[in-house]
Amino acid sequence: MPRGHAARTVILNFELFSVVGETVFFSVVIPTYNRKPILEKCLRALERQKLYDVETLHATSLQGDATSLQGDATSLQGHATSLEGYEIVLVDDGSTDGTLEWLEAHKDEFPHVRTFCQNHTGPAAARNLGVEKALGDTIIFIDSDLVVTENFLQAHESALVQGKEKLGSDRFFTYGAVINTCNFDNPTSEPYKITDFSAAFFATGNVAIPKHWLEKAGLFDTRFQLYGWEDLELGVRLKNLGLKLIKCPDAVGYHWHPPFNLQQVPRLIDKEIQRGRMGVLFYQKHPTWEVRMMIQMTWLHRLLWGILSLNGILNEHTMAPFLQWLIDLGKPQLALEAARIFLNWYNVKGVYQAYSQMQKAT
Repeated sequence: MPRGHAARTVILNFELFSVVGETVFFSVVIPTYNRKPILEKCLRALERQKLYDVETLHATSLQGDATSLQGDATSLQGHATSLEGYEIVLVDDGSTDGTLEWLEAHKDEFPHVRTFCQNHTGPAAARNLGVEKALGDTIIFIDSDLVVTENFLQAHESALVQGKEKLGSDRFFTYGAVINTCNFDNPTSEPYKITDFSAAFFATGNVAIPKHWLEKAGLFDTRFQLYGWEDLELGVRLKNLGLKLIKCPDAVGYHWHPPFNLQQVPRLIDKEIQRGRMGVLFYQKHPTWEVRMMIQMTWLHRLLWGILSLNGILNEHTMAPFLQWLIDLGKPQLALEAARIFLNWYNVKGVYQAYSQMQKAT
């Protein structure tokens, strides 16, 4: 049997009671690659989830109070208790930092976790494997550097219940809030910032969706092996199936990344070039103006970032002293935002270079 697939298969199949008379079992699918320190925080936060007490909900719903319960989660805080109503499907994408060994050594601390592994083929293939192995009828996607609050799963469940009542079907998914932070010790203390806003339709940082819609859409395209776009591309297919997005601001996840420093710049540039190449694959599959805008393959983006970067004069070398000055002032996030001037320029150049190569190949 392949390494990792026999790691742990014990699942407590407790179904989470729904106030509309149905049940749901969550499978939280998490791909991971060389993120052991923050992965530990991610998994511990998921193990500490508070779910509504099933007997309390059932008794209260019989009294005719179900509508007020699902509309006001705060009224149930006194009845919250730790229940095994979910599983965590962790897919290791070929980590080399001791992730699997650490999980094996601490397996008793993570009773909800089932671990699988694959060769390093990217998050699209990892998420597909997670969906394939999932026992639940509802999939929640998060990233392995996301630390959630203790009511995270309950917030998604409540939004799913309300969404089904509102729309009369399950042709939708819920999209939680993602707050970026570089505070490793206490990531959930980060306040919401304007830069945390996302206009994405379907992003796998914090989303819950019925499993059958993923299967009907065809799951993630595993040709997206480099950085970027595999989730938004699937989102286009889901939108074509008529799925709606329902915001779920109470399902909060804190996306951790290390404080910005100049040593990260080469890797960030490489990611933008990769994102440009994957953007062209995205456009090949969906040749629309909307996709061109998303991947920044328009004359407007070329003009915008060309002007802002002075046609590449403002780059990682010429801006380094200014960026370091901001970092020394204790403003690494502001330095990162300033660096986006040349990072976006690299992205736009990468898009057009990849598009040119595609045209020559055809």
